[in-house]
Amino acid sequence: MMSSYQKAHHITKCLQLATMLEVSIQKPGNVSFSASFKETRVEHFLASAIASGPSLHRAATRGIAVTKKQIAPQKLGMGNLIKTCIADIAAWQHGGNTILGTVMLFVPLAVAAGMTAIEKNGGFDFSILRQNLDLAIRATTAKDAVQLYEAIEIACPSGLGDVSELDVTDLTSKKKLLKRQISLLEVCNLASSYDDICHEWANNYPITFDLAYPYLWKQLNSKPLNVAVVHTFLYVLSNHPDTFIARKMGNTKAQEISKEAKNIIALGGLETPTGKESIYAFDKKLRLKENTCNPGTTADLTATALALCVLGGYRP
Repeated sequence: MMSSYQKAHHITKCLQLATMLEVSIQKPGNVSFSASFKETRVEHFLASAIASGPSLHRAATRGIAVTKKQIAPQKLGMGNLIKTCIADIAAWQHGGNTILGTVMLFVPLAVAAGMTAIEKNGGFDFSILRQNLDLAIRATTAKDAVQLYEAIEIACPSGLGDVSELDVTDLTSKKKLLKRQISLLEVCNLASSYDDICHEWANNYPITFDLAYPYLWKQLNSKPLNVAVVHTFLYVLSNHPDTFIARKMGNTKAQEISKEAKNIIALGGLETPTGKESIYAFDKKLRLKENTCNPGTTADLTATALALCVLGGYRP
């Protein structure tokens, strides 16, 4: 039987491996070993994966502490965990924002995994894990929301856009959050219509658990890792227009890109010559105008599906 430390260490390694696997695969419009952005390269993502380790370990440890009734769910401090993780990442690489969305999805996942028993086969019962995920997110506070805003300030991501209520770039927003006691979950509810990371938080990760993970797991059982990941990335993108693209380029462009992803899947993706050619052309198109059509949110969702696979026992 694992000790609490060993369990937290196990969860951390699973999530770090998922981050590294995701960036290692050449997905259209994203950073990989063979493709870079102007200031962001694959080594920045690898450094980020390593730097995220201590915060993910603390997240898992706090989840374990909840099950032992050593702390209340409201004391998990998920906002602080995300903020600390992003600060550590910023200290260990100079490529700007790399995995903010992934960290926002992974921290609650680490907490929930800590709250969930590891089964004899080394995996987790995902139905129970998902219940614990919902419990942890519902326990977030206004302080967590403020600390998420501070994490975003550190990461300084592009494509935030302007919103009418509680804008991250509005200096008064954090005071409003505390004064009105608006929890991190409530903030995500407000943003869920235009940000799929927040949509996952607000709805207990439906894209991850119900769409991306089942598809990826099936792909991994019959295809090489790179094929499985690229096909899953395209599958998620074809079903959910990337909200990162939508905020920068508009909904029409995001939907157009989703339609192209769907067409590539119909052509066979990486498993046919025509599919491969279409992926190459798609990648080239997404990189025009300084990567303004980078499907970054889709990459975060793909990483989270990979995290479930690794937590479930997948090993490359």
